[in-house]
This record gives sequence, structure tokens and C-alpha cells, in this order.
Amino acid sequence: MNKLTVSPYGPEWAASWNSFVAGSRNGTFLHDRRFMDYHSDRFIDASLLVERAGKVIALLPANRDGDRVISHGGLTYGGVIAGKDMRTDLMLKTFDALVDHLRAEGATKLIYKPTPHFYHDVPMEEDLYAISRLGGRVIQTDASAAIALRRRPKESQSRRQGAKRAAQAGVVVTENWDWAAFWGILTDVLADRHGTNPTHSQAEIIRLAQTFPNRIRLFKAAIDGRMVGGVVCFDCGRCVHIQYIAAQNIGRETGALDAVILHLIQDVFAARDWLDFGISTTQEGQVLNNGLAMQKEMFGARCVVYQRYLIDL
Repeated sequence: MNKLTVSPYGPEWAASWNSFVAGSRNGTFLHDRRFMDYHSDRFIDASLLVERAGKVIALLPANRDGDRVISHGGLTYGGVIAGKDMRTDLMLKTFDALVDHLRAEGATKLIYKPTPHFYHDVPMEEDLYAISRLGGRVIQTDASAAIALRRRPKESQSRRQGAKRAAQAGVVVTENWDWAAFWGILTDVLADRHGTNPTHSQAEIIRLAQTFPNRIRLFKAAIDGRMVGGVVCFDCGRCVHIQYIAAQNIGRETGALDAVILHLIQDVFAARDWLDFGISTTQEGQVLNNGLAMQKEMFGARCVVYQRYLIDL
């Protein structure tokens, strides 16, 4: 077998990187450099490309934090992105090459956040086996909730009643590009109820949505044309992730969000495999927001996990 070579990512690799992600088994548009680089000023990029005989066979989205390399601190999930030709033995050699490179660069730890299986186009867990072989251990497990859309459990009666109440109140659900209106609602809700701000600024989400118009999608609930709530979806193909969800008081009172979610489940994304609501845990996975988890489960979602591994280099 030809020797593997590892190269640091630079802007000159952008086109090759994005092309590889688009054809990979487990990459999503979040691994596209046009998405990753929106917050490049916040991270020291340490992404790597692995080649065999001059052909890219794997990518590692990553950033540097002291002597640690994280895959990637600005993404919910990362890990090795692999092509169609990746096999178990080749993944073991890929990790050996990555570890040798990271050690030579002075890194002592790799924090590894694999892409969860429900985002894979084709099963891709050779990396988890390689991590085990290297003595990697789980350091964080977060509980998310996802709906298996084509074999989903029936939503609860209260969720159906909420959608019925919304219809009686005149709530209309449409896909929409009124980002300013939704961001105003979202910002107020997060500030009032959680004392936080959205992960993305309004300018950032608009720029990203313009870059990925078929991937970052806003669905609004409106009464008499006025937005009262909405949901932002990151459409990753096989799996659709709910990134943001918020409603004004009148939207909550009328069941507007029930109407939006059921519209997504039953109509817009019914032919997809998964709808992922995102995590319901805090404090590095140690505290479960039971009420939030139950709300998701009432739509037919069930627990799936996001994990982080530590590999001592």
C-alpha cells in the first residue's frame, strides 16, 4: 500500500476539501469550508487532509487549543470525514498517520467528536474502532432526540391537539426568508427564558443561508401574515437537524410550534430518514432537561447520543 501523507489545511485546499465532503460517506454541509470558516476568527484552524498516492482519502476538521487538538470546537460534530473507498484497515493506518503528525506538531491530546451514525449516507464507524485501538475513551455523552421519520412512533395526543388549536387560530405555516423577524423572536425568547443569545448572529445566519439556500431553511408560523414563531432547519440530506425553534407568547398559546413541527414531520421531510431535535443536556451531558426531552419525545422522537472521545497522544 502506498504511504499515507498528512497535510495541514490551507485556503488553497478549499475546492478539493469541499468536493471531498460532498462525496463523502459521513460529511455534511457543516464540514464545508464555507460554513466552517464563518467563525474562523474564533479558532486556530488545525484541519488536516490525508492522501494516498496523491489522492485525498480522509479529512479531519479541527482546531488547536494549546496542546489539544479538537475536532472541531466550532462544530456540533466532526471527526474523520471519509470517502467511499475507506475500509477498516485503511482507517487504522489513517489514524496512525494522523497521530504521528499531531505528535510531531507538539499536540498531546485529541478531543474527537464523531459524526453521529444517523447523519451518515453510508455506515462509517471505522473511526470508532480505530479510537478504541488507540485507547481512546468517552469523556462526554449528550442525549439528543431524533425521529425515525419513515417508521416513527405516533405523536402524542397533546401535540395533535396543539396543531388543531393552531389551525383554529388561523396559524399558517410556510417556508420563509424573513430572518430578521424570526431572529427578533428568537433573541427575545433566549434572553428572557435562558439569559443567552443565539449561537449565530443575525448577520451570520443570513450570510450562511445565502451560501446554503437549500440547506439552511426557515419555516414560519404566522397569524394574519405576522410571524408568531418559527423553526430553523439544517437540512443535511438523510438527516434534518432542528437548529433553532422559538415562538412569541401568542404562538405558544395557539400551538403554533406544534403546527410547524408536525408540518415538517408529516409533509416537508416525510421521505427523509431522520429528524434530529438536538441535545437536551447541559453540564457536559451530566444534567438532563427532562421537560425538554419529553417535549421532543411527544413528537415521536427517541434518544440518540452525541459523544466526545479523548485520545492521549
